[in-house]
Amino acid sequence: MAKRLYQRDHIGAAEGNLSTRLSDGRIMITPSGANKGYMKPEDLIICDSAGKKLQGGGKPSSEIKLHVAIYGWRPDITAICHAHPLYATAYSAARIALDRCILPEVVATLGAVPLAHYGTPGTSDLPETLSSLAERYDAFLLEAHGVLTLGKTLEDAFNKIEIIERYAHILSIAEQLGEVKELPPAEIERLLKAAGRLNLKDELLAHRTTEKKKSDPIERPTDRRASGYR
Repeated sequence: MAKRLYQRDHIGAAEGNLSTRLSDGRIMITPSGANKGYMKPEDLIICDSAGKKLQGGGKPSSEIKLHVAIYGWRPDITAICHAHPLYATAYSAARIALDRCILPEVVATLGAVPLAHYGTPGTSDLPETLSSLAERYDAFLLEAHGVLTLGKTLEDAFNKIEIIERYAHILSIAEQLGEVKELPPAEIERLLKAAGRLNLKDELLAHRTTEKKKSDPIERPTDRRASGYR
């Protein structure tokens, strides 16, 4: 999966990290400072459930605290993938969440991709930024720090990175072409229901209403004299 991320240009140099929770509760995670596109099996690090290294020659990823926290919150997932795909990371750097219900494929798989507030990489600040989101979502933009996904398997987590990056790429082009409109509320509800994510309905529809109000045209006076113009 790390090689796939590298080949797809979702990571470069020593960027990114992946982990999987083993059947006995231990965590296998990528090493710190390594180019993930050239790793060998023996480079991987095994830690206990608290993040203490048990096996491997290098150091576990500097984000081990984040992985440990997420596995504690989400017993249903066994894999985590963090990468810096170009378009999605650009949205994270611009502090723009990918939480508008625009493409049915995205709503039906992820629901939405919220933006987690900035936390210094490698510190306990980063897990805290996800604590209020991790139980409801499987994918996040990390403010100025790329994308993080949760999966049933490593391939599942990787595929979610692909979905997010493709969505971000399409959205960036669409926004240049003109106004991008969200799906109707009834369709959003139908897609969320099919995906088993109805718990997100009120949150996403409230966001849609807020965005609509922001985009409503402002009434402007037609008489320049009445408006105070000279």
